[in-house]
Amino acid sequence: MPVLHHFWLCPFSRKVRVVLGEKDIRFELAFEKYWERSAEFLALNPAGQVPVLVEDDDVPLADSAAICEYLDERNPDRPLIGFDARARAETRRLVAWFDGKFFEEVTRNVVDEKVMKRFMRMGHPDSAAIRAGQQNLAYHLEYIGWLTERRNWLAGDDFSLADIAAAAHLSCVDYLGDVSWSDYQAAKDWYARVKSRPSFRSLLSDHIPGLTPPKHYADLDF
Repeated sequence: MPVLHHFWLCPFSRKVRVVLGEKDIRFELAFEKYWERSAEFLALNPAGQVPVLVEDDDVPLADSAAICEYLDERNPDRPLIGFDARARAETRRLVAWFDGKFFEEVTRNVVDEKVMKRFMRMGHPDSAAIRAGQQNLAYHLEYIGWLTERRNWLAGDDFSLADIAAAAHLSCVDYLGDVSWSDYQAAKDWYARVKSRPSFRSLLSDHIPGLTPPKHYADLDF
C-alpha cells in the first residue's frame, strides 16, 4: 500500500491526501518531523520537505505538484488538472496562486507562526506576521468568492486541483480558527461543497496534540 509521509498542517501534504481520496487510492499516513532531517527521510527526499509518496515499488515521489500530476496521469478516469489545454492552464494558474501567493501571504504568516515555530522550537510567534496573514486572508477569500460567483468551481465547470489546493491551505488556517466565514458567504458556500466531498473527510478528522480545532471545523453545515 502506498505510504504518504506528511505533516498535519502542511497544506501541500493535505493537497496530496485529497487527490489520493479523489482517485479512490488507499494509502497509509506516516507522520514526519521533517525539520529534524533524519537520514532516512533525506534518503526519500534530499530537499527534506513533505509530502513524499512512496508507492509499492518503494520509489519515492516528492513535491506536491509533481505527485498530484503523476497521480492524475496514472489515474485518468477522474481528471483533476482539466479536460482540455485551456482548462489545464487555468487550473495550473490557480494552483500556483494558492501554493505560492496564498502560502507566502497567509499560510506562512499564520500557520507557521502559530504552529510550526512551536514544533520546531523557534521561539515565540510574531504577532505582526500573524496580523498580516489575517489581513491578507480577506483578499484571498474575496477572490475565491469572485471566482465562484462566475464559475461552478474555481477553475471552471469541474471540480479540479485548483479547488483542492485552495481548500488545503484554507483548512490549515481554519483549523486554527482564523477564518471569519460569516463575512465571506460566497467563499463559505464553495468551501462547504468541498468539505462535503468524501475525499476531504480525513482532513476534517485530524486532531493535532495540544491544538483543538473550533467546533465548526468538521461541521459540514457550518
